[in-house]
Amino acid sequence: MYLVYQPEGQTEPTRWRYNPRRLMTVERETIERLTGKNFSEFTGAVLQGNSSCRRALLYTFLRRDHPKIKYEDVEFFWDELKLEYSKQEWEGMRDRAVADLVGAERDQALAQFEAEIAEAFDDPEEEGKATLPIAD
Repeated sequence: MYLVYQPEGQTEPTRWRYNPRRLMTVERETIERLTGKNFSEFTGAVLQGNSSCRRALLYTFLRRDHPKIKYEDVEFFWDELKLEYSKQEWEGMRDRAVADLVGAERDQALAQFEAEIAEAFDDPEEEGKATLPIAD
């Protein structure tokens, strides 16, 4: 999964691979302090669209490139920040749907997955490794 940030005026989005298991301890602790949520709650809240959690996540990634940035300086319009699954993640979800669903429900799900796959970012490094970004 990717956190994709494209502020107004930026022609190409900035894309960071988001895997909660690959955040450093100090990053996780900062996120917990900023959001008031434990890390497992945070990972779920990010997926559900919690604004303060997504802001903390954006801050975490921006800080890697700009260590002196302050949390208070991280502002964004809602349509400038999104989470995206990679093509490989969508393919994994499609394959699970093929195994788990039947009939019209399966057909509808497969059509949706194929549409998402056609538009998704291709990440060959993620081939065969797609999992949902939830902390254990």
